[in-house]
This record gives sequence, C-alpha cells and structure tokens, in this order.
Amino acid sequence: VFAAELDHDSLGEEAAYRAGLRPVKDWRAFGLQGYPGFMFISNPFLPGSQQYWVKQCLKTYPQKPNVCNLDMHMPPTETVDIWGKSIDSFQKKGTRDPKTLLEKLRWVTLGYHYNWDTKTYSAEQRSPFPADLHALSRSITAVCGFPGFAAEAGILNYYRSDSSLGIHVDEAELDHTWPLLSFSFGQTAVFLLGGTKRQDPPTAMFTRSGDVMVMSGPSRLLYHAVPCLVSAPTAQPLPLCLGPPPADRVPADGLVQAVTEEDWEVCSRYLLTSRVNMTIRQVLGPGQTFEAAHSGAAGHAKFRRGYDDERSAEATPNSKKSRSGAGHQLH
Repeated sequence: VFAAELDHDSLGEEAAYRAGLRPVKDWRAFGLQGYPGFMFISNPFLPGSQQYWVKQCLKTYPQKPNVCNLDMHMPPTETVDIWGKSIDSFQKKGTRDPKTLLEKLRWVTLGYHYNWDTKTYSAEQRSPFPADLHALSRSITAVCGFPGFAAEAGILNYYRSDSSLGIHVDEAELDHTWPLLSFSFGQTAVFLLGGTKRQDPPTAMFTRSGDVMVMSGPSRLLYHAVPCLVSAPTAQPLPLCLGPPPADRVPADGLVQAVTEEDWEVCSRYLLTSRVNMTIRQVLGPGQTFEAAHSGAAGHAKFRRGYDDERSAEATPNSKKSRSGAGHQLH
C-alpha cells in the first residue's frame, strides 16, 4: 500500500464543501503495489453528507424512468413508487411485513441502462443521468487525474446481509480509458480485487461506508467480487460516519441537502443490515457511437462482453433466498 497522488488544484476547498466533500488535502488515498491504476479513497465525505446519497439511492434513484430488478417480474404500476410502498412498514416499531419492495430491491440502472440479457448498452435504452451524481463523480475523477469524465451510466447494487456479488469484469462500456468509480454506503463489505484472468488470486480488503474506489488504466478491466458483508457490531450497528451533519455545515446552494428525520429513520433502519453501492462509468469516448461499435465483428465482440457474461457469471448482487428474474440469480 502506498499514498496515491491527487490533483489538489482540480477541486478547491469551497467547491469540495459545496459537494459535501472534505478538502482534498485531507483525503486519505491509497494505491496497491501490483495494481497500477487502482485507487482507494477512505471516506472523503464531510460529516453528514453520506445521508444524502443514501436517501438518493433508496428514495430517488429507484424512481422511473430508471430501471430496477423488480421491473422484470412486476407491472409498472407496482414499481412506480418503491419508497412510498415501503416506508409505512419501515416506520412501524413492532411487527411489520417480512419483506418490503425496498428490501427486495437488488439493482437499479441509471443513464444508459445496462441490458442484463444482451450484456450491452444501447442508444435507445437511456434516461437522463442524475445531475447531482454526475457532479459528484466529476469532482472525484478530476482529483484522481481524469478531468472531463462524463457519468453516463450507473449500476446501483443493494446488498442485504446474505448478499454477494460474483466475480466479474466491467467491460461493456465502449471506451475503457475512463475509470470505473465505486461508492459504498452502509455496512462494511469484503472486496476482492483479482487479475486479468478469472483464476488469478485476489487481494482482499474491507470497503466501509463512504469509501470510494477508482479502477483505471491496467486495473480498469480486472476481475473483482464482493463475497460477503461483515456483521455490524451490536454496540454500534450503524457506522458513526452516517450521523447527521452539523447544523451549520449544509450550504443552501450545495449539491448535498439535509435529509429529513422521517426519511432518515427509514434509511437508517434499512442500513442496519444492508449496504448500497454505486458504480459509475462513462460509456462512450469522444466521437464514439453505438452504431460504429456494431459495424465490425471485432468491435461488436468487444461491445458484447459485459458485466456478467460467460466469463463473469452471477455478477448481479445475490441473495441466497430469492430470484430477481431475467435469469439473474439473487443468492
């Protein structure tokens, strides 16, 4: 492990503050020997800022026109308001439904919607990418040496206590010169970073709430997996970094806004046994189009290899007790 170099001039302190981030000089960023292009940033968020992103992942981003695993086997009328159909049960202190729609959520796609059957993106399957998440991603990647990054697609994974993410490589994007960006919120998970071959021995690490990982260069196409979550200590079921922001630390014109007590009550109860992960990627390089990708056999083959192809089976978040539909097992 070694200290990673950051571009301190790319994000001023005021801009970082408005984005809910600590000054770059206070970030703790590391690289790993043998994994060029991999960077691990230990919770660069200001106190309280994580609450906003958790709320976005649970309440806002699952809304239409974004796509989720529940759409595979439920009518649109049932998935139009996952949060609204779940909060009453979460807010009850006593007996409640055994599993709400929110607890059945396994993945949500943003921007260019990844097609789990064809393992591709397409120009037709697209919705507006969230402006707040684009701004956050652009700030982080600029500090990591990638100014101009465009957040075009996102896959949000929702892990329950028995969930895992199988070994896979993210390569459906047309341009791999841009990094893969990963944000973790909630319970701690074990992350395995492998090599260019499926059988390469991995390096294990903990990813905790607020941690950010950047995979670029030679590390952009490495195999990786999340085999399990780590049980939270009884004395401290929620990480302290998920606490509320100081009253004077939420700028009115900032990217991150305060979360209501009612919303956070639902979010915090969900996170007692769960983890949320956002992976953000740029799909197209300058001047690239999907049509050009399909024009040649070689380009098409490269385009078709995806998030959970035959070389990376079971790459959606898996639960041992249920099935999501569309052939993707949740175990």
